Amino acid sequence: MKQLMSSNVFELEGTVIICGSCLPNMDPSAFNKLKHISNNIFFTCLEETHMNMVAHKIASVLRLGKVKNLIMVSVNKSPHCVQLHYMRYELEKIMNLRDISVISYTTFNGNLVEVSPKTISLSKNLVELQKLRKNTKS
Repeated sequence: MKQLMSSNVFELEGTVIICGSCLPNMDPSAFNKLKHISNNIFFTCLEETHMNMVAHKIASVLRLGKVKNLIMVSVNKSPHCVQLHYMRYELEKIMNLRDISVISYTTFNGNLVEVSPKTISLSKNLVELQKLRKNTKS
């Protein structure tokens, strides 16, 4: 397992997958599907490392210009892993991501489920989620 935070920034290039370090144990089938996308899989645990540190590491990697596709993968329903998806917004605040494809997936029953930027943004807005929930009950 390649740990993101202890890897040299020059190791990351092409299509890079960053996922929660517990993913291989929590959903091995979904993890195996990632291996078909890229062998450049790096692990981090946002229960252990603050997301600001991870975002800064990723920004350093992206500044080198060797990464063309960045894929973030979380374990579904993990309150820590979900922060991986919020990295996109932190990165957009500090740099231009125009030339980098950023895709988010979460896992569900052995599958990779793509999560849209709108859904990720909404997941941080509890007031809007509550409004949507009330509107669907009516």
